[in-house]
Amino acid sequence: MRRRSYGKDFQLTFRMVATSFLLLLVYVAFGLLLLAAGIDPLFLLVIGVVMVAFQYFGSDKLVLMTTGAKVVTPEEEPELHAMVDRLAAMADMPKPKKIALMDTHVPNAFATGRNPKNAVIAVTRGLMTRLNTKEQEAVLAHELSHIKNRDVMVLTWAGLIVIMAGFLMQMLFWMSLFGGIGGNRDRGGGGNAFMIMIAVYVGTIAIYWISQLLILTLSRYREYAADRGSAILTGAPLQLASALSKISDDMYRIPEKDLRQVEHANAFFIVNALKGGKGASMLSSHPPVEKRIQKLRDIQREMDREF
Repeated sequence: MRRRSYGKDFQLTFRMVATSFLLLLVYVAFGLLLLAAGIDPLFLLVIGVVMVAFQYFGSDKLVLMTTGAKVVTPEEEPELHAMVDRLAAMADMPKPKKIALMDTHVPNAFATGRNPKNAVIAVTRGLMTRLNTKEQEAVLAHELSHIKNRDVMVLTWAGLIVIMAGFLMQMLFWMSLFGGIGGNRDRGGGGNAFMIMIAVYVGTIAIYWISQLLILTLSRYREYAADRGSAILTGAPLQLASALSKISDDMYRIPEKDLRQVEHANAFFIVNALKGGKGASMLSSHPPVEKRIQKLRDIQREMDREF
């Protein structure tokens, strides 16, 4: 049975659109910077597209390989598969191609894959042992919402500018180190060429960091959207709130060495696995858990008013 919708979060939608528009402006600024400096953007674009395409089409295999998550069959994990089957049917979407289990006591879960038909959902043993069945369903519904919203596709291709700017920064660094730009600055226009290189280098650094901040902001908004998707799909926002609270509380009890073993998958996790203070929130791919829980409580009140 499909769940009904409880209306749109127009404020969240507006913020995602506004952030995407700002990111588009950064793309335009980067293109103008390259053209003004006489650099053909097509070369950087081709390099960036190739690298992003590699990530995009291989994201499921790469993440499974780096996390050590093992794909499990319905015979090996019947309850886990049954929950995903039921939630996928309720969400009116294909069941993810692979269900995987990470053999770690760090409580977390993630989803990846370029589209719903080529998706992977993975959970850790730590999550399955710490959460009750309803909380597990809420977490799985959150991950299914990521897949349905095609968040991997959106964030991967949004990061194209970061790859292009990062590649250009390295190229300019090595060219300046070996005198590839500007040549002998005492002759002809060498000095002008060197100043142009410096201006492009500084501008590229600015674009790199601005685009990083915008993509992290977009990632945080899409976490809120997946939370809302889970709440609507299960009809129980407070179950996800309870799960987030348990995962977050346990995360700070996990030894640092264990967290480092899974930190490369942090951007995919439902809760940030990296320890950091509140000042690091702008540099995080996840919103503060406290704010997520508050929004889930707001959704619960919204649902309660319907009845």
